Amino acid sequence: MDLIALMPAFVVAVLLISASPGPAMALIFQRAAVGGWRGAVPTVLGLEFGLYLWALAAAAGFAALVAVSTTAFVVLKVVGAGVLLYLGLRAWRSAWRGGGHDQAVEELSGRGWRARFAEGTLVQLANPKAAIFMVAFYPQFVPADRPLFATTAGLAIVQVVIETAFYLTLAYGVGRAGAFFRRSKVRRRLDAIAGTVLVALGVRVAVSSR
Repeated sequence: MDLIALMPAFVVAVLLISASPGPAMALIFQRAAVGGWRGAVPTVLGLEFGLYLWALAAAAGFAALVAVSTTAFVVLKVVGAGVLLYLGLRAWRSAWRGGGHDQAVEELSGRGWRARFAEGTLVQLANPKAAIFMVAFYPQFVPADRPLFATTAGLAIVQVVIETAFYLTLAYGVGRAGAFFRRSKVRRRLDAIAGTVLVALGVRVAVSSR
């Protein structure tokens, strides 16, 4: 089937993937609630950069190695679980300590644009399920007569553009409700929920198998 004819199905699949709950959604929601739209931008861009690297790795065969190699999978699984548990525990600590909105914004800003970008990238790269997903997802949309690497790289750009627009829209909506999230009680509950989601995902990654 021609690549153009496959694009509507690809776009729909990407939108469904973007809207599904996961570490990316939890992280973006928390960052936007604390720092507004601008506070979430580095995290979103980092997540999408990590996604694009995974797509290129899938096209180059590295993701397939992770999918079939027990050692590579276990190493990535341990790293991924550690990253998610660290972020979750940090969110729990923030919820336990309380503190005002200004303090939360100061802590977020203090980590810097690069640190938040790196955080998003690391969360995306440290997910062994992402490698398996990429290996299974992209080949469905690469016609047999098309070069695998170039076509996958092009499709990944489309996915990154769609997801970036979706996540930034989500962050903008959350940021616009800033007055609500500036309430100390609400922010603490949000941190507790985000922490619980991230810890649960970390545990799931830690105990997961192929």
